[in-house]
Amino acid sequence: MDLLTSLKISASGLAANRKRMGAISSNIANAQTTRTAEGGPYRKKEVVFGAEPARESFGEILEGELDAQAKEVHATEVISTNKPPILKYEPHHPDANEQGYVAYPNINVMEEMANMISASRSYEANINAMNTTKSMALKALEIGR
Repeated sequence: MDLLTSLKISASGLAANRKRMGAISSNIANAQTTRTAEGGPYRKKEVVFGAEPARESFGEILEGELDAQAKEVHATEVISTNKPPILKYEPHHPDANEQGYVAYPNINVMEEMANMISASRSYEANINAMNTTKSMALKALEIGR
């Protein structure tokens, strides 16, 4: 695998994890939102990842077996979960139903924080891989001196 392919793979990981962190941030910020434009409480968002070969041109496809295993990650879509809302008895809340229950999003803030830590560590790992690739490229240039 060449250095540019390595950088492309790390960059795709950075972009995917940035999107994941955005969805998690939205979930945390809206954990108490009982009314949205679509109606009802906020629905938790999750990012779906997919992998694609890290090759684009015909020449890259013909390169070899080692590069055949290299994959880029992409955030294919952001979906809203179908988890039912959590009902809490709050008869004086403006969004309470006839029985006095308010529908809150089914979001566990502690779970979202753990997901945020995981996403930020993945982001950091991709940054470290890019820095290592850059360091290797600079050392290769020093050989010619």
